[in-house]
Amino acid sequence: MTTSSDRAAWDAWRAARRDALTAPEGNLALVETRWLAPGEAPDLDAAQRGLAPSVHVTTLTRENIDTGAPEHGLRFWDVDSPANRRFAGVESFAYDPDWVIPARYERAPDGHTVAFEHLRDNGGTREKAVPGTIHAAIAGHEYALSAFDDDGRLLLVFGDPTNGSETYGAGRFLFVDDPSGGAVTLDFNRAFVPPCGFSDQYNCPMPPLQNRLAVPVTAGEKTPRFRD
Repeated sequence: MTTSSDRAAWDAWRAARRDALTAPEGNLALVETRWLAPGEAPDLDAAQRGLAPSVHVTTLTRENIDTGAPEHGLRFWDVDSPANRRFAGVESFAYDPDWVIPARYERAPDGHTVAFEHLRDNGGTREKAVPGTIHAAIAGHEYALSAFDDDGRLLLVFGDPTNGSETYGAGRFLFVDDPSGGAVTLDFNRAFVPPCGFSDQYNCPMPPLQNRLAVPVTAGEKTPRFRD
């Protein structure tokens, strides 16, 4: 049964999601990710010079997929990007309380990692810290799901049979609240299109095998819509 407070909270989440997507550093604003040569340090002042007033630059770091050495890069954000100007919203399934699923969280030993393939790594994998396993019964199937640590929050990257037809082809993301006494809730109504669905300058993780669900998840965001 859906209560008015459940629906109101979901509507508020949808509004906040749109605000975040269209923000100066929202997914739609990323127009370039530029990786620097080995050993080169980022120079924000030089990178910012001569850019339009709507553009600003930030730095980022990752590990080299082969050596593990740090790689430095620059990200260019344009709040007046073509994607932002053409954005018409994100299609979504109607709110469905049946897709709010209780689950059990089992903490893993410190240092536990899982290999995630990323969209732009040509089949290579990157190890991500997975602090625990989420055990859930979804439409009669038992799953042991891997959610990795995303700046202190559990992020579940999952796939299901709707990908590529009704929802974003590479899978969807879902934040999971901190476990309380070993219990977590998977609210698939808040499943969302990953950043790479809004800009090809992101390198999103793909769902590992254990996170590919057999049942169509008819909840959460479907696909972004753009004018023209």
